[in-house]
Amino acid sequence: MFKPADLPKTIPVFPLPGALLLPRARLPLHIFEPRYLAMLEDTMKTRSRLIGMVQPQPGPGGEGKGLYMIGCAGRLTAFSETEDGRYMITLTGISRFRILSEISGFEPYRRAEVSWEGFDRDLARPESDPGFDRPRFMSLLARFFEERHLATDWDSLKGAEDELLINSLSMLCPFAPEDKQALLEAPALTDRRETLATLIEFALRGGNNEEIMQ
Repeated sequence: MFKPADLPKTIPVFPLPGALLLPRARLPLHIFEPRYLAMLEDTMKTRSRLIGMVQPQPGPGGEGKGLYMIGCAGRLTAFSETEDGRYMITLTGISRFRILSEISGFEPYRRAEVSWEGFDRDLARPESDPGFDRPRFMSLLARFFEERHLATDWDSLKGAEDELLINSLSMLCPFAPEDKQALLEAPALTDRRETLATLIEFALRGGNNEEIMQ
């Protein structure tokens, strides 16, 4: 388990739209771009083996180089190399961070000076959600999955602990990058569950459909 003193002041950052990582959750990634292969090779040489996942901020025309200031660092916990030199990796979420500044250098990937302050709960035990009305939430979720033609293992979801359930759904549900960012920045699990439920309800009431579901 990481302690605050173990967290480095600078980390590589991986901007990937829609890819959300949360503390204690796992994110599989397929690495094939040369700059990120270089990032991965450098990361494996470090003691912490941390990579910061961040959402890029869209600029004019839908593209931009800006980053959201809050991301989540994951420790490289699994990787395998394909015959053509690509990697399949897994990052396990450790802690959120705030970007203080980007660091210029000769690396082909982006690096940032970061602060871990304000995210102490990320390094603690898994959170619970005492006010979680699970039957009501699961009913709402079932409507959302049916509407979007999504499939899942309902038995596994029903048996999952609060944090695993909410964080997994936050990472996997097809929301816009700005919505993913709102889920990431939710201070506590209760706030994330409320944000997730609001996003699901909004999707059911509108989105691109004219009909409002009751």
